Amino acid sequence: MTVSLETIANLAKRRGFAYPSSEIYGGLRSAYDYGPLGVELLRNVKAEWWRAVVQLRDDVVGIDSAILQARQVWQASGHEAAFTDPLVECSNCHTRWRLDQLEDPEQCPNCGMRNTFSEPRLFNLMFKTFMGPVEDEAGLVYLRPETAQGIFINYENVRRSNRLKLPFGIAQVGKSFRNEITPGQFVFRTREFEQMEMEFFCRPAESGAWFNYWVEQRFDWYVGLGMNPEHLRVRPHTEDELSHYSAGTVDVDYQFPWGWDELEGIANRTDFDLRAHTEHSGVDLRYFDEDTGERFFPHVIEPAAGATRTTFAFMIDAYREEEVRGETRTVLAFHPRLAPYKAAVLPLSKKPELIEPAERIAADLRRSLMVELDVTQSIGRRYRRQDEIGTPFCVTVDFDSLEDHAVTIRHRDSMLQDRVAMDKVGSYLRDRLDP
Repeated sequence: MTVSLETIANLAKRRGFAYPSSEIYGGLRSAYDYGPLGVELLRNVKAEWWRAVVQLRDDVVGIDSAILQARQVWQASGHEAAFTDPLVECSNCHTRWRLDQLEDPEQCPNCGMRNTFSEPRLFNLMFKTFMGPVEDEAGLVYLRPETAQGIFINYENVRRSNRLKLPFGIAQVGKSFRNEITPGQFVFRTREFEQMEMEFFCRPAESGAWFNYWVEQRFDWYVGLGMNPEHLRVRPHTEDELSHYSAGTVDVDYQFPWGWDELEGIANRTDFDLRAHTEHSGVDLRYFDEDTGERFFPHVIEPAAGATRTTFAFMIDAYREEEVRGETRTVLAFHPRLAPYKAAVLPLSKKPELIEPAERIAADLRRSLMVELDVTQSIGRRYRRQDEIGTPFCVTVDFDSLEDHAVTIRHRDSMLQDRVAMDKVGSYLRDRLDP
Protein backbone atom coordinates (compact mmCIF):
# COMPACT_ATOMS: atom_id res chain seq x y z
CA MET A 1 0.00 0.00 0.00
CA THR A 2 1.00 3.64 -0.44
CA VAL A 3 1.40 5.44 2.87
CA SER A 4 1.48 9.21 3.18
CA LEU A 5 4.39 11.13 4.66
CA GLU A 6 2.03 12.64 7.22
CA THR A 7 0.86 9.20 8.40
CA ILE A 8 4.42 7.96 8.94
CA ALA A 9 5.54 11.18 10.64
CA ASN A 10 2.56 11.09 13.02
CA LEU A 11 3.13 7.43 13.87
CA ALA A 12 6.84 8.11 14.42
CA LYS A 13 6.14 10.81 16.98
CA ARG A 14 3.20 9.08 18.69
CA ARG A 15 5.03 5.79 19.18
CA GLY A 16 8.46 7.20 20.00
CA PHE A 17 10.47 6.72 16.83
CA ALA A 18 11.41 10.38 16.22
CA TYR A 19 10.57 13.80 17.66
CA PRO A 20 11.29 17.31 16.33
CA SER A 21 14.45 18.54 18.03
CA SER A 22 14.01 21.37 20.58
CA GLU A 23 10.25 21.02 20.23
CA ILE A 24 9.45 22.77 23.54
CA TYR A 25 11.16 25.86 22.06
CA GLY A 26 9.25 25.71 18.81
CA GLY A 27 11.47 23.13 17.11
CA LEU A 28 14.69 23.37 15.14
CA ARG A 29 13.92 22.96 11.47
CA SER A 30 15.47 19.87 9.87
CA ALA A 31 16.73 18.31 13.11
CA TYR A 32 15.16 15.32 14.86
CA ASP A 33 15.74 13.38 18.06
CA TYR A 34 15.30 9.62 17.95
CA GLY A 35 13.10 8.21 20.70
CA PRO A 36 13.24 4.81 22.44
CA LEU A 37 11.96 2.90 19.40
CA GLY A 38 13.73 5.03 16.80
CA VAL A 39 17.14 4.67 18.39
CA GLU A 40 16.75 0.87 18.42
CA LEU A 41 15.60 0.75 14.80
CA LEU A 42 18.44 3.04 13.67
CA ARG A 43 20.93 1.01 15.71
CA ASN A 44 19.71 -2.21 14.10
CA VAL A 45 19.97 -0.79 10.57
CA LYS A 46 23.56 0.31 11.22
CA ALA A 47 24.38 -3.06 12.79
CA GLU A 48 23.02 -4.94 9.78
CA TRP A 49 25.05 -2.77 7.41
CA TRP A 50 28.18 -3.39 9.48
CA ARG A 51 27.43 -7.10 9.61
CA ALA A 52 27.10 -7.33 5.83
CA VAL A 53 29.96 -5.00 4.86
CA VAL A 54 32.53 -5.72 7.59
CA GLN A 55 31.74 -8.63 9.92
CA LEU A 56 30.94 -11.28 7.31
CA ARG A 57 33.89 -10.37 5.07
CA ASP A 58 37.63 -10.94 5.35
CA ASP A 59 38.59 -8.04 3.05
CA VAL A 60 36.99 -5.04 4.86
CA VAL A 61 37.94 -3.43 8.18
CA GLY A 62 36.37 -0.54 10.06
CA ILE A 63 37.43 2.79 11.54
CA ASP A 64 35.80 5.72 13.34
CA SER A 65 37.38 9.01 12.27
CA ALA A 66 36.98 12.40 13.93
CA ILE A 67 34.18 14.78 12.97
CA LEU A 68 36.66 17.68 13.09
CA GLN A 69 39.53 17.36 10.61
CA ALA A 70 42.18 19.76 9.35
CA ARG A 71 40.92 22.42 6.97
CA GLN A 72 43.46 21.20 4.42
CA VAL A 73 41.50 17.93 4.12
CA TRP A 74 38.55 19.81 2.63
CA GLN A 75 40.77 21.97 0.47
CA ALA A 76 42.44 18.87 -1.00
CA SER A 77 39.12 17.08 -1.56
CA GLY A 78 37.63 20.10 -3.35
CA HIS A 79 34.86 20.64 -0.81
CA GLU A 80 35.93 24.10 0.28
CA ALA A 81 35.92 25.39 -3.29
CA ALA A 82 33.18 23.36 -4.94
CA PHE A 83 30.78 21.79 -2.39
CA THR A 84 27.99 24.15 -3.35
CA ASP A 85 24.35 24.31 -4.37
CA PRO A 86 22.71 27.05 -6.50
CA LEU A 87 20.65 29.31 -4.20
CA VAL A 88 17.83 31.69 -5.18
CA GLU A 89 15.76 33.97 -2.95
CA CYS A 90 12.18 35.15 -3.49
CA SER A 91 12.02 38.95 -3.28
CA ASN A 92 8.38 38.78 -2.16
CA CYS A 93 8.49 36.35 0.81
CA HIS A 94 12.29 36.12 1.20
CA THR A 95 12.36 32.31 1.34
CA ARG A 96 15.40 30.62 -0.15
CA TRP A 97 15.44 27.59 -2.43
CA ARG A 98 17.81 25.29 -4.24
CA LEU A 99 17.38 26.23 -7.89
CA ASP A 100 17.92 22.67 -9.10
CA GLN A 101 15.05 21.37 -6.94
CA LEU A 102 12.35 23.82 -8.03
CA GLU A 103 9.63 22.25 -10.17
CA ASP A 104 8.98 25.66 -11.73
CA PRO A 105 12.13 27.85 -11.69
CA GLU A 106 9.98 30.96 -12.15
CA GLN A 107 7.38 30.43 -9.36
CA CYS A 108 8.01 30.51 -5.60
CA PRO A 109 6.53 27.38 -3.90
CA ASN A 110 5.95 29.37 -0.70
CA CYS A 111 4.01 32.48 -1.82
CA GLY A 112 3.11 31.52 -5.40
CA MET A 113 4.50 34.70 -6.93
CA ARG A 114 6.22 34.44 -10.30
CA ASN A 115 9.44 36.01 -11.55
CA THR A 116 10.49 37.09 -8.07
CA PHE A 117 13.67 35.00 -7.74
CA SER A 118 17.10 36.57 -7.45
CA GLU A 119 19.95 35.58 -9.68
CA PRO A 120 21.32 32.20 -8.52
CA ARG A 121 24.46 32.24 -6.40
CA LEU A 122 26.53 29.34 -5.16
CA PHE A 123 26.12 28.45 -1.47
CA ASN A 124 28.73 26.30 0.32
CA LEU A 125 27.06 23.53 2.29
CA MET A 126 29.73 23.01 4.94
CA PHE A 127 29.20 24.14 8.54
CA LYS A 128 32.01 26.34 9.81
CA THR A 129 33.32 26.45 13.36
CA PHE A 130 36.53 27.52 15.09
CA MET A 131 39.09 25.64 17.15
CA GLY A 132 40.66 27.51 20.04
CA PRO A 133 39.66 30.69 21.86
CA VAL A 134 39.95 33.09 18.92
CA GLU A 135 37.51 33.06 16.02
CA ASP A 136 39.88 33.85 13.20
CA GLU A 137 40.95 32.36 9.89
CA ALA A 138 43.75 30.37 11.51
CA GLY A 139 41.27 28.48 13.70
CA LEU A 140 38.67 27.83 10.99
CA VAL A 141 37.54 24.20 10.67
CA TYR A 142 34.46 22.49 9.25
CA LEU A 143 32.08 19.89 10.55
CA ARG A 144 32.63 17.05 8.11
CA PRO A 145 30.10 16.92 5.24
CA GLU A 146 30.92 13.24 4.59
CA THR A 147 32.71 10.41 6.36
CA ALA A 148 34.72 9.34 3.29
CA GLN A 149 37.63 11.76 3.72
CA GLY A 150 38.32 10.38 7.19
CA ILE A 151 38.96 7.06 5.49
CA PHE A 152 41.24 8.47 2.80
CA ILE A 153 43.46 10.37 5.23
CA ASN A 154 43.79 7.18 7.33
CA TYR A 155 44.28 4.87 4.35
CA GLU A 156 48.01 4.34 4.90
CA ASN A 157 47.67 4.00 8.69
CA VAL A 158 45.03 1.29 8.31
CA ARG A 159 46.84 -0.50 5.50
CA ARG A 160 50.09 -0.71 7.45
CA SER A 161 48.66 -1.59 10.86
CA ASN A 162 46.52 -4.38 9.43
CA ARG A 163 49.02 -5.55 6.76
CA LEU A 164 46.35 -5.24 4.07
CA LYS A 165 46.85 -6.16 0.43
CA LEU A 166 44.66 -5.16 -2.50
CA PRO A 167 41.76 -5.46 -2.85
CA PHE A 168 40.50 -4.31 0.56
CA GLY A 169 37.93 -1.95 2.03
CA ILE A 170 37.72 0.48 4.94
CA ALA A 171 34.27 1.20 6.36
CA GLN A 172 32.77 3.55 8.89
CA VAL A 173 29.43 4.73 10.23
CA GLY A 174 29.14 8.24 11.60
CA LYS A 175 27.61 11.70 11.71
CA SER A 176 27.92 14.18 8.86
CA PHE A 177 26.66 17.75 8.56
CA ARG A 178 25.43 19.70 5.56
CA ASN A 179 23.90 23.15 5.69
CA GLU A 180 21.07 22.23 3.33
CA ILE A 181 19.21 25.17 1.79
CA THR A 182 15.87 23.34 1.63
CA PRO A 183 15.73 20.42 4.07
CA GLY A 184 12.48 18.51 4.30
CA GLN A 185 10.49 15.30 3.94
CA PHE A 186 10.68 14.56 7.67
CA VAL A 187 14.00 12.82 8.47
CA PHE A 188 14.92 12.25 4.81
CA ARG A 189 16.90 15.45 4.28
CA THR A 190 18.31 16.98 7.45
CA ARG A 191 21.34 19.08 8.27
CA GLU A 192 22.70 16.51 10.73
CA PHE A 193 22.59 12.89 9.62
CA GLU A 194 24.42 9.58 9.75
CA GLN A 195 26.19 7.86 6.90
CA MET A 196 27.30 4.28 6.29
CA GLU A 197 30.24 4.48 3.88
CA MET A 198 32.91 2.09 2.65
CA GLU A 199 35.88 2.78 0.41
CA PHE A 200 36.99 -0.35 -1.47
CA PHE A 201 40.54 -0.04 -2.82
CA CYS A 202 41.48 -2.12 -5.86
CA ARG A 203 43.79 -2.27 -8.85
CA PRO A 204 42.79 0.21 -11.58
CA ALA A 205 42.20 -2.55 -14.13
CA GLU A 206 39.75 -4.28 -11.75
CA SER A 207 37.67 -1.25 -10.79
CA GLY A 208 34.92 -1.87 -13.35
CA ALA A 209 34.29 -5.42 -12.13
CA TRP A 210 34.32 -4.36 -8.48
CA PHE A 211 31.93 -1.49 -9.25
CA ASN A 212 29.39 -3.92 -10.73
CA TYR A 213 29.93 -6.31 -7.81
CA TRP A 214 29.15 -3.68 -5.18
CA VAL A 215 26.09 -2.37 -7.02
CA GLU A 216 24.63 -5.89 -6.92
CA GLN A 217 25.65 -6.48 -3.31
CA ARG A 218 24.10 -3.27 -2.06
CA PHE A 219 20.80 -3.72 -3.90
CA ASP A 220 20.51 -7.26 -2.54
CA TRP A 221 21.12 -6.02 1.02
CA TYR A 222 17.90 -4.02 1.04
CA VAL A 223 15.87 -6.87 -0.44
CA GLY A 224 17.42 -9.35 2.01
CA LEU A 225 16.12 -7.25 4.90
CA GLY A 226 12.58 -7.36 3.60
CA MET A 227 12.32 -4.30 1.36
CA ASN A 228 10.00 -4.79 -1.59
CA PRO A 229 12.21 -4.95 -4.74
CA GLU A 230 9.43 -3.24 -6.70
CA HIS A 231 10.03 -0.17 -4.52
CA LEU A 232 13.74 -0.10 -5.45
CA ARG A 233 15.60 0.78 -8.61
CA VAL A 234 19.20 1.20 -9.70
CA ARG A 235 19.62 4.48 -11.58
CA PRO A 236 22.88 5.32 -13.38
CA HIS A 237 23.92 8.97 -13.23
CA THR A 238 23.82 10.87 -16.48
CA GLU A 239 26.97 12.55 -17.77
CA ASP A 240 26.00 15.96 -16.39
CA GLU A 241 25.22 14.49 -12.93
CA LEU A 242 28.57 12.81 -12.38
CA SER A 243 30.84 14.22 -9.70
CA HIS A 244 34.15 15.54 -10.95
CA TYR A 245 35.98 12.53 -9.47
CA SER A 246 33.62 9.83 -10.74
CA ALA A 247 34.15 7.41 -13.62
CA GLY A 248 30.64 6.08 -13.01
CA THR A 249 27.96 6.38 -10.33
CA VAL A 250 24.62 4.71 -9.73
CA ASP A 251 21.99 5.44 -7.11
CA VAL A 252 19.89 2.86 -5.33
CA ASP A 253 16.59 4.75 -5.24
CA TYR A 254 13.48 4.06 -3.16
CA GLN A 255 9.92 5.00 -4.06
CA PHE A 256 9.10 7.37 -1.21
CA PRO A 257 5.63 8.94 -0.77
CA TRP A 258 6.81 11.93 -2.85
CA GLY A 259 8.44 9.82 -5.58
CA TRP A 260 11.78 8.20 -6.36
CA ASP A 261 14.70 9.45 -4.27
CA GLU A 262 18.17 8.30 -3.31
CA LEU A 263 18.97 5.79 -0.57
CA GLU A 264 22.55 5.07 -1.54
CA GLY A 265 25.13 5.99 -4.13
CA ILE A 266 27.79 3.63 -5.46
CA ALA A 267 30.62 5.50 -7.19
CA ASN A 268 33.85 4.66 -8.93
CA ARG A 269 35.98 7.48 -7.49
CA THR A 270 39.06 6.33 -9.47
CA ASP A 271 42.29 7.50 -7.80
CA PHE A 272 41.12 11.09 -7.27
CA ASP A 273 41.19 11.21 -3.47
CA LEU A 274 44.48 9.43 -2.75
CA ARG A 275 46.18 11.40 -5.52
CA ALA A 276 44.77 14.74 -4.23
CA HIS A 277 45.82 14.07 -0.64
CA THR A 278 49.29 13.02 -1.82
CA GLU A 279 49.68 16.28 -3.73
CA HIS A 280 48.42 18.49 -0.89
CA SER A 281 50.05 16.73 2.07
CA GLY A 282 53.32 15.62 0.51
CA VAL A 283 52.78 12.10 1.93
CA ASP A 284 53.02 9.38 -0.73
CA LEU A 285 49.79 7.35 -0.61
CA ARG A 286 50.64 5.10 -3.53
CA TYR A 287 50.38 1.34 -3.06
CA PHE A 288 53.54 -0.74 -3.47
CA ASP A 289 52.97 -4.16 -5.00
CA GLU A 290 55.67 -6.45 -3.60
CA ASP A 291 55.03 -9.08 -6.28
CA THR A 292 55.47 -6.82 -9.32
CA GLY A 293 57.50 -3.95 -7.88
CA GLU A 294 54.88 -1.46 -9.11
CA ARG A 295 53.88 1.65 -7.19
CA PHE A 296 50.50 3.13 -8.09
CA PHE A 297 47.38 4.82 -6.76
CA PRO A 298 44.58 2.29 -6.20
CA HIS A 299 41.14 3.02 -7.60
CA VAL A 300 38.26 3.27 -5.15
CA ILE A 301 34.68 1.98 -5.28
CA GLU A 302 32.48 3.75 -2.76
CA PRO A 303 29.07 2.47 -1.58
CA ALA A 304 27.70 5.35 0.53
CA ALA A 305 24.30 5.04 2.21
CA GLY A 306 22.39 7.36 4.50
CA ALA A 307 21.68 5.54 7.77
CA THR A 308 18.85 7.86 8.79
CA ARG A 309 17.07 7.92 5.42
CA THR A 310 17.53 4.15 5.06
CA THR A 311 15.90 3.65 8.46
CA PHE A 312 13.05 5.90 7.30
CA ALA A 313 12.64 3.86 4.10
CA PHE A 314 12.49 0.58 6.02
CA MET A 315 9.76 2.08 8.20
CA ILE A 316 7.73 3.20 5.19
CA ASP A 317 8.15 -0.14 3.45
CA ALA A 318 7.07 -2.07 6.56
CA TYR A 319 3.81 -0.11 7.01
CA ARG A 320 0.62 -2.16 6.58
CA GLU A 321 -3.06 -1.61 7.25
CA GLU A 322 -5.17 -4.78 7.43
CA GLU A 323 -8.80 -5.58 8.13
CA VAL A 324 -9.11 -8.04 11.05
CA ARG A 325 -12.57 -9.01 12.29
CA GLY A 326 -14.05 -5.70 11.19
CA GLU A 327 -11.25 -3.57 12.65
CA THR A 328 -8.21 -1.97 11.04
CA ARG A 329 -4.90 -3.39 12.25
CA THR A 330 -1.82 -1.23 11.68
CA VAL A 331 1.40 -3.21 11.40
CA LEU A 332 5.05 -2.35 10.90
CA ALA A 333 6.17 -5.62 9.36
CA PHE A 334 9.89 -5.16 9.99
CA HIS A 335 12.34 -7.91 9.22
CA PRO A 336 12.98 -9.51 12.65
CA ARG A 337 16.62 -8.35 12.70
CA LEU A 338 15.48 -4.72 12.28
CA ALA A 339 12.56 -4.68 14.73
CA PRO A 340 13.21 -2.39 17.74
CA TYR A 341 11.83 -4.92 20.21
CA LYS A 342 12.16 -8.59 19.33
CA ALA A 343 9.42 -9.66 21.74
CA ALA A 344 6.92 -8.28 24.21
CA VAL A 345 6.04 -10.15 27.40
CA LEU A 346 2.37 -9.67 28.30
CA PRO A 347 0.82 -10.98 31.53
CA LEU A 348 -2.89 -11.54 30.90
CA SER A 349 -3.77 -9.53 34.01
CA LYS A 350 -2.06 -7.41 36.66
CA LYS A 351 -2.49 -10.11 39.30
CA PRO A 352 0.81 -10.73 41.11
CA GLU A 353 0.77 -14.44 40.32
CA LEU A 354 1.03 -13.54 36.57
CA ILE A 355 3.26 -10.47 36.90
CA GLU A 356 6.02 -12.41 38.70
CA PRO A 357 6.61 -15.10 36.02
CA ALA A 358 6.27 -12.44 33.27
CA GLU A 359 8.99 -10.35 34.89
CA ARG A 360 11.19 -13.43 35.23
CA ILE A 361 10.76 -14.34 31.54
CA ALA A 362 11.45 -10.74 30.43
CA ALA A 363 14.60 -10.55 32.57
CA ASP A 364 15.88 -13.80 31.10
CA LEU A 365 15.20 -12.69 27.50
CA ARG A 366 16.94 -9.33 28.05
CA ARG A 367 20.27 -11.14 28.34
CA SER A 368 20.31 -11.48 24.55
CA LEU A 369 17.29 -9.64 23.12
CA MET A 370 15.59 -6.24 23.33
CA VAL A 371 12.19 -6.96 24.87
CA GLU A 372 9.39 -4.98 26.48
CA LEU A 373 7.26 -5.93 29.47
CA ASP A 374 3.79 -4.48 28.85
CA VAL A 375 1.16 -4.81 31.60
CA THR A 376 -1.33 -2.02 30.80
CA GLN A 377 -4.66 -2.13 28.91
CA SER A 378 -6.52 -5.16 27.59
CA ILE A 379 -4.59 -7.95 25.92
CA GLY A 380 -6.16 -7.04 22.56
CA ARG A 381 -5.01 -3.42 22.79
CA ARG A 382 -1.55 -4.54 23.79
CA TYR A 383 -1.36 -6.84 20.77
CA ARG A 384 -2.37 -3.93 18.51
CA ARG A 385 0.26 -1.64 20.02
CA GLN A 386 3.00 -4.23 19.53
CA ASP A 387 1.84 -4.76 15.92
CA GLU A 388 2.05 -1.02 15.29
CA ILE A 389 5.62 -0.73 16.58
CA GLY A 390 6.76 -3.84 14.69
CA THR A 391 7.38 -6.37 17.49
CA PRO A 392 7.61 -9.83 15.83
CA PHE A 393 6.46 -11.90 18.83
CA CYS A 394 4.22 -11.47 21.86
CA VAL A 395 4.71 -13.82 24.82
CA THR A 396 1.52 -14.07 26.88
CA VAL A 397 1.52 -15.40 30.44
CA ASP A 398 -2.01 -16.57 31.32
CA PHE A 399 -3.63 -18.43 34.20
CA ASP A 400 -2.98 -21.79 32.51
CA SER A 401 0.73 -20.92 32.73
CA LEU A 402 0.53 -21.45 36.49
CA GLU A 403 -0.42 -25.07 35.87
CA ASP A 404 1.42 -26.13 32.70
CA HIS A 405 4.45 -23.77 33.03
CA ALA A 406 3.99 -22.74 29.39
CA VAL A 407 3.17 -19.48 27.58
CA THR A 408 1.39 -18.53 24.37
CA ILE A 409 3.63 -16.98 21.70
CA ARG A 410 1.80 -14.97 19.02
CA HIS A 411 3.38 -14.23 15.63
CA ARG A 412 2.94 -10.64 14.44
CA ASP A 413 2.45 -11.28 10.72
CA SER A 414 0.26 -14.40 10.76
CA MET A 415 -1.28 -13.84 14.23
CA LEU A 416 -0.90 -17.61 14.75
CA GLN A 417 -0.12 -18.80 18.26
CA ASP A 418 2.10 -21.53 19.70
CA ARG A 419 2.16 -22.95 23.20
CA VAL A 420 5.78 -23.08 24.41
CA ALA A 421 7.33 -24.21 27.70
CA MET A 422 8.61 -21.30 29.79
CA ASP A 423 12.17 -22.62 29.82
CA LYS A 424 12.15 -22.91 26.01
CA VAL A 425 10.97 -19.37 25.18
CA GLY A 426 14.48 -17.97 24.62
CA SER A 427 15.59 -20.70 22.21
CA TYR A 428 12.20 -20.61 20.42
CA LEU A 429 12.55 -16.88 19.73
CA ARG A 430 16.22 -16.94 18.78
CA ASP A 431 15.58 -19.69 16.24
CA ARG A 432 12.98 -17.50 14.52
CA LEU A 433 14.63 -14.09 14.79
CA ASP A 434 17.47 -14.80 12.39
CA PRO A 435 15.84 -16.23 9.23
